[in-house]
Amino acid sequence: MTVHNLYIFDRNGSCLFYNEWNRKKQAGISKEEEFKLMYGMLFSIRSFVTKMSPMDMKDGFLSFQTSKYRLHYYETPSGLKFILNTDLSVSNARDTLQHIYSNLYVEYIVKNPVCVLGQSLDSELFSSRLDAFIRALPYYSPRAA
Repeated sequence: MTVHNLYIFDRNGSCLFYNEWNRKKQAGISKEEEFKLMYGMLFSIRSFVTKMSPMDMKDGFLSFQTSKYRLHYYETPSGLKFILNTDLSVSNARDTLQHIYSNLYVEYIVKNPVCVLGQSLDSELFSSRLDAFIRALPYYSPRAA
């Protein structure tokens, strides 16, 4: 079990934060291009799910999986998007993403007068607390393949 990486996007598709933990394979493109592709894929999947769902989806799109990883998605009422990629053994990381938003992002970014909302998150305190939180998760393993 492991965590691969985390993206935080604003409502306009700008990547505010990115961190890797156990990512074994790089995309072979620039980080900026990867961020655009990730946001575009999420936008398309959300649109598809919304249109194809037979019932009203109050939570919307939560996750999807491939043969190698699972992508977990959480969107805040303000339009921030938190994306956590894990291995397939992690079935639901919604509580983890909600915790990152409410207990880390709000506490160390929103309530910090030095941080400017809508810009890249350069808070060392946020980064270090997030890293400690991820490493303490029961499904984090630094040696996972």
